[in-house]
Amino acid sequence: MQLVALYTTPERRRRRNGTEQKAARMTSLQMSAKEEMVEKFLDAAARGDVVLVTAHLAQLPSVINQTGYSGWTALMLAARNGHYDVVEKLLSHGCDKCLVNSSSQTAYDIAKFWGHRHISNLLSRTDEGSQRVLPGSEVSPQENYFSREMLDRLSGKRTDKTWLESKHSDPDTVYLMFSKLNPMVSMPQEDDGGETKLCRFRYEAVKDLLQKPATVLIFLGVEKRKNPSSSSDAVQEPPAWFAIGSDEDAVELLKRCREKNCCFPKSPHRDLLKLNEEEAGVVAQARSVLSWHSRYSFCPTCGSSTSLEEAGYKRSCLNSECRSLQGVHNTCYPRVDPVVIMMVIHPDGNQCLLGRKKMFPPGMFSCLAGFVEPGESLEEAVRREVEEESGVKVGPVHYVSCQPWPMPSSLMMGCLAVAMSTDISVDESEIEEARWFPRQQVIDSMFKGSRPTFSVPPRQTIAHQLIRHWIGINSNL
Repeated sequence: MQLVALYTTPERRRRRNGTEQKAARMTSLQMSAKEEMVEKFLDAAARGDVVLVTAHLAQLPSVINQTGYSGWTALMLAARNGHYDVVEKLLSHGCDKCLVNSSSQTAYDIAKFWGHRHISNLLSRTDEGSQRVLPGSEVSPQENYFSREMLDRLSGKRTDKTWLESKHSDPDTVYLMFSKLNPMVSMPQEDDGGETKLCRFRYEAVKDLLQKPATVLIFLGVEKRKNPSSSSDAVQEPPAWFAIGSDEDAVELLKRCREKNCCFPKSPHRDLLKLNEEEAGVVAQARSVLSWHSRYSFCPTCGSSTSLEEAGYKRSCLNSECRSLQGVHNTCYPRVDPVVIMMVIHPDGNQCLLGRKKMFPPGMFSCLAGFVEPGESLEEAVRREVEEESGVKVGPVHYVSCQPWPMPSSLMMGCLAVAMSTDISVDESEIEEARWFPRQQVIDSMFKGSRPTFSVPPRQTIAHQLIRHWIGINSNL
């Protein structure tokens, strides 16, 4: 081939060059035609012209996921402008609803931001009817880590002693072991790529512990069964789960486990975030209740000893004259501490306020947070905590989502808050530093840009989800 090219005549070379140029012009024209069709298709979707959208799809099906300015697809444009019939048509033709634009937003995010609930509901469905998972995120804003419920708590069974005792010895019943509030887990080897899992025990392995007075036994619920495979499965009751809190030596408890690499996590704030979402939800329930028992072995009213009742969800004073036995008292039931955690937005809408405590890893900043005080609304708690910690005054407050946080037993209520002032004056007894961060800088840190200047909390925290949520709603959608 090289020899042929070397001895080609000038005339042949000219003809060949002309053919190549003609082919290039044809390709250019074809590209222009396609680009023009994409533009018309996107425009039809933005205007809600379902007839024209359908015609374009029939003529060139591959146009369905093509993008225009800033990576917007036809589905995103239809969702932005509230065109339900166009969204429905695009979904029926198999468009990819998980695509994101240059601001990392899906069509669902756009519809939700603009208040098109009927469209966001449509986009949140999947063929399996399962929970929607956002691209780039392990959990959706509505279901934070520690929030997933894989068990039906069956609170009505907590006073049914006969039923509970039958479940204790049931061969299918699952027991989880806790020592100093930490669950026994099986840790993966560094090189096997596995995940941390809860160690599950059967009755025979723990029946001696159940007889000991110091053991705390909590009924967690029974497994949820979404789709029984047969009529016999529907009749048969699903396995029950219990949590055991033991004061025995941890080394002796570990000997009961037959799995490899079993341990009790020493750093729960880090190690419990390695569980899968379903097991994390079980641990949130069990650890919070066991933590309450560890602090309420004596009556807060009169100081007498208390006894465990209602499958671990009540403690009653053993002093028959104690006033806690008359009426309903919140000291008798597991408590949850309400905490507000807030993403504070600058008045210009393009910056957010983040702070760091001394205990944080170097370079990490997070949302401000604080406990709700008695007689205080969620909104006022947000305003008070932000001003106390940073000196910034807050106006409108908008609730986003919440997260159980079992360390020891809090409910983190995530909010967006709009700042009314911008000067920062840090209360050093609360936090070490607070700063306004530009949106692009936050995006670089969230999505691991080339040179992030700070880090954010891990994805399992509601602080991470609030930061991601703010990026979404503040993208000139």
